[in-house]
Formats: sequence, structure tokens, C-alpha cells
Amino acid sequence: MKKNSKTVNNEQNDSTTALNALKNSIARWAGSCERYDTAISGLSLFQRTEPTEPYCGLYEPSICLIAQGAKRVHLGDEAFIYNERRYLITSVHLPTLVQIVDATPEKPYLGLMLKLNQREISQMMVDSNLPPPREQQSSRGMATGEVTPPLISAFQRLIDLLDEPGDIPILSPIIQREIIYRLLVGDQGARLRQIASAGSQSQQIARAIDWLKGNFAQPLHIQDLATQARMSASTFHHHFRSMTALSPLQFQKQLRLHEARRLMLSDRLDAASAAFQVGYESPSQFSREYSRLFGEPPLRDIAKLRQIAADGMA
Repeated sequence: MKKNSKTVNNEQNDSTTALNALKNSIARWAGSCERYDTAISGLSLFQRTEPTEPYCGLYEPSICLIAQGAKRVHLGDEAFIYNERRYLITSVHLPTLVQIVDATPEKPYLGLMLKLNQREISQMMVDSNLPPPREQQSSRGMATGEVTPPLISAFQRLIDLLDEPGDIPILSPIIQREIIYRLLVGDQGARLRQIASAGSQSQQIARAIDWLKGNFAQPLHIQDLATQARMSASTFHHHFRSMTALSPLQFQKQLRLHEARRLMLSDRLDAASAAFQVGYESPSQFSREYSRLFGEPPLRDIAKLRQIAADGMA
């Protein structure tokens, strides 16, 4: 049934009002932090007062929603832009290039991320009698979808729980189930159902990605991964690239480099030690590939990141 103009205007007004309330809540809790990990497991809030240069980031299964501003995410050769009208959904772990493109001190970027659990998605499919998708071919593990008033409302109620910490253990799981339901019946629901459907090619690739994430320092044997996924090596390679925009080897390499960067920054390992710990045998190869991904050699990059952190605390 086609909506009349009055109904459309009312929905737009509802969305604007709900987004304004969500914006105020995120700004209140995030304060001056660029990232605030809340007392609700899996929920983080973000704010930035200016656009950023592109930076490498590892997205995990999650929904990212923006109350104000905009962000661009590059996955391989594809760019995903999301803002107040479009959320970003990621169904598997994916290495990306990220840039906040709309933020000012007067109108800062304000957003949130909620991690998604495949088991909870599968359980919701069962509980709500949602059928598996007809299309069983693997597709991109990242997409944007339409932000709706019910989805905004659910997130608002989730953040409101931060004012009542004692209610979080009971009410947070209920609201998060509602959010999963809203996503499953929304315009990107088929993508989530592919990942959660037992035996689908997307689920098999998702399991391979999980294995790679936990074992990236080990030598990569494509045939072993393909056998686990019950595919030929060529079929596995095709579906892996379809979902991640990367080959398995490229994916492993980026996981290694991201972890090495974390080890140098957080654990203060030197470049050679970090390289060996994540699976590199040649420090010079590590340095070349690190520079190619992050734009600068390890020592210079880490020094710059530490300076940025120090400036932010000053």
C-alpha cells in the first residue's frame, strides 16, 4: 500500500525527533571521549569534532548507527557511506579503511556501535519463525540499510539503561533482541539470515574467517580451510573474496599487521618482536607490508599515534 504525503511527513518528523534525542544521549555519555565503552556489553559510543584522515580499522560483526555526521568505510574497492539516514551493518570481521567525513565542533560526529552475536541472530530466526533466505550464495559481509524510527527507539531505550545500571542485566538482552529482530525484518535482513543459516555458503565462509582471526599467526593452507568449508579450493576462494573483497592471504596479512600495530602501541613491543609474534619470518618484509597498509614504517607510525594520544590528553 502506497503511503500518502502526510504519512511520509509524519514518519520523517518522528525520525528527526528520535534522532535528536539519540544525539543528545550520545553526546551526554561520550562527553569528551572519542570512544566510550559503556556498561552495556558490546555497546560503544563515539564522538569526533572534526573530519579524520583515512585510517585502517578492523570492523567486527556489528551495527553502526550515526545520530549526527557521516563516515566513509572502504572495503577493497567499494566505499560505504553512512549517516543519520543509513546504518552500517557488518556480518563478519573485516579489515577496512575508515574516514569520518562530516564533523565540526558545533556539530560533532556522534555515533554508536553494537556488536552482533551470530547465535543470538540464529535464535531470533527460530523464535520469530523467520525463514532462511532463498539466496544461498555468499555476498558482501558489509552493507548499509535504512534507519527507521523503531530502530532508533530501541537504541534510545538501550542507552537510557545507563541511567539505571541495576536494570541492565535484565532489560539490555531484551532490547538487544528487539534490535536484532528489527534488523532481520529490515532491508538488510536477508544478509544477516545468510550468515546465521546452518549450512549456507555464507556461514561456512564466516566460520573460516573466525578461524583465521584466531589463528592468523599460523601458516595459511587454503585447501585445509576449503575442506573445512566443504568446498573446492577455487570455490572457497571465490566466495571468500565475494564476502570480504580480499583473498584469504590478503585477509590474513591485514589481520597480522593490525595485531602487530596493537602490540607495538599497547604492549610496547619493538617492530621485530611484533613481527615475529604475528607470524612474520622477515622483519624487512613486515616493515614493507606495514608501510604499504598504514602509510608509514612501524616506528614512525607508532610514534605518531602516541603523539596523537598525548595531544588528546593534554
